Amino acid sequence: MFLRLCGLFCAVLFSVSVRAETVLVLGDSISAAYGIEVEQGWVQVLAAKLREAGSKAEVRNESISGETSAGGLARIDHILNAQKPAVMIIELGANDGLRGLSPAELKHNLAEMIRHSQAHGAKVLLLSMTIPPNYGKRYIDMIYNVYHELSREMAVPAIPFILDDIALVKELMQPDGLHPNAKAQPLIADKIWRHLLPLLTPSSKKRD
Repeated sequence: MFLRLCGLFCAVLFSVSVRAETVLVLGDSISAAYGIEVEQGWVQVLAAKLREAGSKAEVRNESISGETSAGGLARIDHILNAQKPAVMIIELGANDGLRGLSPAELKHNLAEMIRHSQAHGAKVLLLSMTIPPNYGKRYIDMIYNVYHELSREMAVPAIPFILDDIALVKELMQPDGLHPNAKAQPLIADKIWRHLLPLLTPSSKKRD
C-alpha cells in the first residue's frame, strides 16, 4: 500500500512538472488591449488560437499601458520569479520613442531584459516597434534598428513592426491613430503566432 501511494504521489508530481509551459507577454498599451475589451486584444486572441490548435501552452499578460523599456526592466525580475515563463514576448520601446528617449538607453534596457529572461531559462521573442513619421526619419530609424541589432547580436528572433500594414489603414485603427482596434487584433496575433510556434516545446504544441 505504501509503495502504491508513493507511486501515485510521484505520478502527480510528474504531471505537475510537465504541465503546460507559460508564454508571457511584457508590453505596453498595444499588448494591454488599450481602448478595447481585454478579451479582444491580440494576447487573448493568441491564447485562443493556441487552444484551438490543441496547444497546452498558457499565455499570460503583464503588459501596462504607457510602459517604457525602463519600466519593463524594473519589473522583469519579479515577473520572471513569479511566472517562470518558458517564452518571454517583449513588446516595448514605442513609448521610449514617443518620449524622445535615447535609442542607446532603449537598447540597453531591452538587452538587459533579454539577459534576465534567458538567465531564467526563457526563450525570448522580440517585437519590433516604431513611432509616427513626425519624429523624423533619423530618430525613427535609430529606434527601429535597435531591434535588428539586438536580434543579430543576442541571437533572438525579432518580428518586424507588428502594426505594419495596419497602422495606415483607418479601418483597423482607433481614432487616436496610434492604437489598433478590435478588427486588427487577429492580424497581429497571426503575425506573432508564426514566430512563436518554433519556440514552443513539442509537448506544448499539442494536447495529449
